[in-house]
Amino acid sequence: MFPPQNNFHVPRSPQGPPEIKFPPAVYYTLVLLGLVLLVYSLRLLDDVLLPFLFSGLLALLLLPLCRRFETWGVHRILAIVLCILLLFLILAGMIYLFGSQIMQFQEELPKLQDKLIQYFDQIQQWLSQKFNMKPVSKDELIDKSMDSVKKQAGGYLGSTINTTTGVLSVLALVPIYIFCFLYYRDHLRQFLFRFVSPDKRKEALHTMDNVQTVVQAYITGLLTVIVIVAVLNAIGLLVLGVKYAIFFAVFASVLAVIPYIGILVGATLPALITLVETGSPVRALLVVGVFVFVQFLEGNFITPTITGSKVSINPMAAIIALILGGELWGTPGMILSIPLVAVLKVMMDAYKPLEPFGFLLGDVASGDDTQQDLTDSNPNWLKRAWRKLRSEG
Repeated sequence: MFPPQNNFHVPRSPQGPPEIKFPPAVYYTLVLLGLVLLVYSLRLLDDVLLPFLFSGLLALLLLPLCRRFETWGVHRILAIVLCILLLFLILAGMIYLFGSQIMQFQEELPKLQDKLIQYFDQIQQWLSQKFNMKPVSKDELIDKSMDSVKKQAGGYLGSTINTTTGVLSVLALVPIYIFCFLYYRDHLRQFLFRFVSPDKRKEALHTMDNVQTVVQAYITGLLTVIVIVAVLNAIGLLVLGVKYAIFFAVFASVLAVIPYIGILVGATLPALITLVETGSPVRALLVVGVFVFVQFLEGNFITPTITGSKVSINPMAAIIALILGGELWGTPGMILSIPLVAVLKVMMDAYKPLEPFGFLLGDVASGDDTQQDLTDSNPNWLKRAWRKLRSEG
């Protein structure tokens, strides 16, 4: 009989740590607790995260211009400073334009209020004659409105002070963050590479470049759409002789980013003012018709041509993102919601395990995701017609 074999010197196969498996109820409970903790942290750190996110999006917009300056031989620091100065000059011009329009509109408010009271009296007389409804005293209505305004004035004043303080703090931090993002962009890329094994860095570099290109194209395309829609709105309102046409055109073009709701809000105010100023329901309907026609062009031709080949967010996802952004961070959250959803969609499309969620956020056409390749191998009919005209010329 041989003695039992000694296995003390036999090398053991390497084994990883044992995998911990939770029951489904425990697993989903932990996921929900993690989501609650994430939302709480985002809400608690809004003063830190909002300037950071705004700066990141603006840095992506300024990156091509900064690179162009650097190819012209400008030092990186000087190129970044020039980009930031150009950005603030554009913002200052927009604020001045909007401010002057708002001041002129404020001067017209007493006249509009008097005409609205006249219309209110006429409507009450008509209702009294047709349906024997008791007219409401306009003085009583004004007194009730003033009482409610006085009760809420303290809250409005406090929220206004907090908003102003928050805006000033954001304006102070945003240029610093933009400078850091643009100056240390190569260092940040090397930092991300350290999470990837050397044999997969080429693929990771391609994914990062693709995400950056698509996000830049989407944000610049979105701004281009807003500018085009504002110009078309302004042309239509100026032809109809609407007061403050430029202000309402830009206001409606910015709201047009919100599907369905934006056109409703953007068209209501100029239509009401036109009705009060002219007393013509036909003119007011023509104003609404201008916004509806421009919205039709934007949804079917402008946006698909400019941003449709990059990334497209379906209306349901956009509306939910706006609501969640507003609940989380207020007005800044609503401004950031759609660009951030676009960024999330691009990153989910690039990461295979999360690709179904990217598909869910995307728009649909015949059951397929509308996101196309950047090479634009299947252009729409407008691009095909333009190329045909260029080839014939």
